[in-house]
Amino acid sequence: MARISGVDIPNEKRIEISLRYIYGIGPKRAGELLGATRIAPGTRTRDLTDEELLRVRDYIEKNYTVEGDLRREVRQNIQRLVEINCYRGQRHRRNLPAHGQRTRTNARQRRGARKTVAGRRRAAAKT
Repeated sequence: MARISGVDIPNEKRIEISLRYIYGIGPKRAGELLGATRIAPGTRTRDLTDEELLRVRDYIEKNYTVEGDLRREVRQNIQRLVEINCYRGQRHRRNLPAHGQRTRTNARQRRGARKTVAGRRRAAAKT
């Protein structure tokens, strides 16, 4: 397996897909990267030469923030929002959606499993 930015990328996949295993590189950046380093997107990772791998590593190092540095930057941005007590920071602190989505019926991923409240159904039936 080729190792780029501390991540083992799969050998059997095309290089444009393999690069997406690196946190911070998605489809668009993978395409830009391959265009800049003059590597065909359909090439399998195992077929890359050492020189091509070196070009990819150098390009990522010079032009992108990836993996640990990017994760740290995102975490610090969220922490800053929480500390200044802005609306988005409050939503992060309470583990709720921060971008205006409804929470009455959805947001199960964010809010966690349902917490059943005792006596709720009977109270609704009486009214």
